[in-house]
Amino acid sequence: MNAKHLEIVSHFAIRGTVTDIKPLGEGLINDTLLVKTAEDDAPDYVMQRVNRNVFPDVEMVMRNIHAVTTHIRRKLEAANETEIDRKVLTFIPAKENDEQLYAIVDGEYWRVMVFIAGAVTKQAVNPESSRAAGEAFGRFQAMLADIPVELGETIKDFHNMEFRLQQLREVVEKDPMGRVGEEKVQQLLAEIEKRAEYMCKAERMGREGTLPKRVCHCDTKVNNMMFDEQDRVLCVIDLDTVMPNFIFSDYGDFLRTGANVVAEDCPDMDAVKFNVEIFKAFTKGYLASAKSFLTEVEIGNLPYAVKLFPYMQCVRFLWDYLNGDKYWKCQYPDHNFVRANNQFHLLLSTEAHEAEMEDFIQKQLKA
Repeated sequence: MNAKHLEIVSHFAIRGTVTDIKPLGEGLINDTLLVKTAEDDAPDYVMQRVNRNVFPDVEMVMRNIHAVTTHIRRKLEAANETEIDRKVLTFIPAKENDEQLYAIVDGEYWRVMVFIAGAVTKQAVNPESSRAAGEAFGRFQAMLADIPVELGETIKDFHNMEFRLQQLREVVEKDPMGRVGEEKVQQLLAEIEKRAEYMCKAERMGREGTLPKRVCHCDTKVNNMMFDEQDRVLCVIDLDTVMPNFIFSDYGDFLRTGANVVAEDCPDMDAVKFNVEIFKAFTKGYLASAKSFLTEVEIGNLPYAVKLFPYMQCVRFLWDYLNGDKYWKCQYPDHNFVRANNQFHLLLSTEAHEAEMEDFIQKQLKA
């Protein structure tokens, strides 16, 4: 057992005697450790180092998380739910300040939460797990639709399409790597600009007051849910990105990754296809739990959200390619361009299914 880790966990008001601390999971952002305790009546814990390169304002992140988990807990209690401690994350306060859910040790920010015993995550994206994801993330948004506090923006302009296009246009003008003149780049830039005005309509509707911002998860992956022993969804996890956003963020981003039949860096563009069955399963689950609070404008623009996120990711990958591949790790020189082209072809496939998506959504509303 690492003495440093033992010293870190000692800053938190946990119960029980620590017997072991070892790595947990394969997260790409935060360092995550499992803290085991000896006593039967004491839980095990999850301890994480928050990555400040991604989340520079840890206090804001934890303030958001506290507001969200407290509100969800109250909703579960009001509904007389059982096993509430398995259905919402429980963070442990620091000993130095019981109103603070993190501790600073040697300049690093750490937090501790109760480990949910018997719960598992899933990696597979199939119709069954996609429907469960839709229900879970829709229910998560529904429970937070009336949260009485305003959350902070933990990653500024994370899903702001106008900002992402501005980033791309600035790097095109500077052309630091001399890649803008490549024919393949010029062709992709032309396709991006052809759709730019349409793809920024969420920001315009937001300014006009016709599209509200909601509390969104902003990282809707299948493995960001916990399942119980009977394969039922317990709760949504990884709450660092929870912040105000258009509901398109949670809906569109899941389908960008979940409904692409190949990986986002697959170089075979003919293989890139939008999986309509995943779309239908996720949408069915999402609308079942979210349509009670969604507006007609939000529901009517769900097909737009499906198109928006491969478009946005195409823009971001191309921006990084033109900027010298500084954001995403690359295995070969054109890796980011391949990613951008892959996302563009996914966009083309979503565009081909737009009428089918609209028809399916309308049928769900009548069901």
